[in-house]
Amino acid sequence: MRKLILGERIMYADGVEPVNCVFTVSLRGALSRERLVLALLMVQQKHPLLQARILRRRGRPYFEVDGVPEIGVREVDRSSDTQWLEVTDEEWERPFDMEYGPLARVVWIRSEMGAGLGSGSASVSELMLVCPHCICDGGTGVTLMREILLLLDRPEEEIGSYVAFRSLKEIVPPGLWSQRWKGYLKSWFVRLFFLLKPIGPKGGRGKNFAIRWRLDESSSSALIDRCKSEGVTVHAALCVAFLEAYHAKNKVICPVDIRRYVREIRKDMMFAFAPIVEMGMKEGTFWERCRLLKEELTEKMAAIKAYELLLHSEYYHPAAKRLVKWLCADAGTHDFTFSNMGRLDLPERYDTFSVEAVYSPTVAFPWKNPTTIVVSSFGGRMDFAYVSNSGYVRYTEAMDIKERSVEILREAIAVASQSPTVVVRFDSR
Repeated sequence: MRKLILGERIMYADGVEPVNCVFTVSLRGALSRERLVLALLMVQQKHPLLQARILRRRGRPYFEVDGVPEIGVREVDRSSDTQWLEVTDEEWERPFDMEYGPLARVVWIRSEMGAGLGSGSASVSELMLVCPHCICDGGTGVTLMREILLLLDRPEEEIGSYVAFRSLKEIVPPGLWSQRWKGYLKSWFVRLFFLLKPIGPKGGRGKNFAIRWRLDESSSSALIDRCKSEGVTVHAALCVAFLEAYHAKNKVICPVDIRRYVREIRKDMMFAFAPIVEMGMKEGTFWERCRLLKEELTEKMAAIKAYELLLHSEYYHPAAKRLVKWLCADAGTHDFTFSNMGRLDLPERYDTFSVEAVYSPTVAFPWKNPTTIVVSSFGGRMDFAYVSNSGYVRYTEAMDIKERSVEILREAIAVASQSPTVVVRFDSR
């Protein structure tokens, strides 16, 4: 049994409502239910958090590994190439039985050969992995999907195992524990802040939605090349493009993979907590703004003290409920959260199937400001997802922001008379 750390507890929303990560891949080839069930069993046996459930003790949630069922597979008949979008909407809302488990499920949107979809698409299926955000970040989702696909293709493969940490004392270096008084002190300021800060009623919830689009290979390559020539990162260019499209608070929040800083959390281990940095857009031309934002991000990432953050935040638990309530009622100072997953570490071809497409994972947050933009790259193409809620931003407004950001990027990366073509696909509304 292990207590949820603060970051996990926030992503758990303290049990108030579902906060589910949904990650989908499209596969071409014959899939076997038996192999899929076996692959999920082997992946579950590797990762302790897939063998866990969440119980409450004295008002605080705990992970407990004890008699959790096997990961289930829900089969859905595939009626169109975009049906996975509708299923995603459903899976955002479907709660997990946290006290019973398991904390993962898979949806297989399957089509049989000759099932009326035409010879070109009859053998295409979607696999959708769904996990509560409290056990799964973007990196975890990629790891789990890579292992599932590997074992689905080659069940004899070994994927290893590991022992989950039982407390932060197994992660945080011993020398830092002598400074835990700083955590105590900071926690009192945090608790006092939320005690005195008036928290309004929970924001009115509308319908969750996702707007999806892609850059084709030539456009993605043109963006990367132009960023290199300007001495900036693609991350900075995308942040600036979206901030210019918003032209509101001019602030963006970016989660950072904690595995960069905490060596005890391996790349193939499940973990959910991510430090965040907030950045603002400065004055200047588009590329000048990109350079300034890149510098700010570099400085703030270098200043992250992940071990201290993990240790000190453990003393904030008395304020956890107020913090979740505040997130659900206050829009914050930022326009959106931006997650750039980069090039996904997934093979394109296997012996028995191939990966046709990978769609950026999404989460429908219950926060007052739930807007999250996720980008990932696979097969040389960048895939975007803009996720929000109509109670915070109207769908038509979100579409306008998306269209403006696309146009800003198109103009920024245009070279001479050649302007890259942006291919918009799979818009969900």
